[in-house]
Amino acid sequence: MTERIKPSKYPKLLLRKLKFTTMNKIIVKTVSLSLVILMAACGGGSDKPAANTTDGEQPKSMVQDVETYDPKRGEGKFDESNIKIAAIDPAMAAKGKSIAETKCFSCHKTSDEKLVGPGWKGVTERRMPHWIMNFITNPDPMIDKDPEVQAQLELCLVRMPNQNLQEQDARDIVEFMRQNDGAK
Repeated sequence: MTERIKPSKYPKLLLRKLKFTTMNKIIVKTVSLSLVILMAACGGGSDKPAANTTDGEQPKSMVQDVETYDPKRGEGKFDESNIKIAAIDPAMAAKGKSIAETKCFSCHKTSDEKLVGPGWKGVTERRMPHWIMNFITNPDPMIDKDPEVQAQLELCLVRMPNQNLQEQDARDIVEFMRQNDGAK
């Protein structure tokens, strides 16, 4: 008589363990690779100060930029010498409204109500026209340097994108903002 061998569960468990171990190896390799990429992207985790820094903090050029930043003028080429404001020009304001409807009103309202960005009501009473034009045409450096704009960013949580507006477009938008605020 021949003896019958009972099928063992051991080979199945071994196969499961082998698959699990292979899966663990894949996970470990993936996590390791991700950490290496993250460290490389973040500067490798060196605790040496970056070049051009003061006491391991911000780069000197950035500190100097913040120190020379004029919050009344903003960052850009416009100032009181090259932006002249007179009585409201209805044609410019109409062009500014048209541009704003295309480029601005998806994030801003003409009231003081916040949409994505802050409402425009009263902006020409709080800011000079040349500051507004500098911000419209050059938002990134101003967001990086202006403490009030940074505080507004913390409330809105979205950086204003650069809409690549021309100088005249920015001037027309300022004229519309002035009209919106009831300037004469």
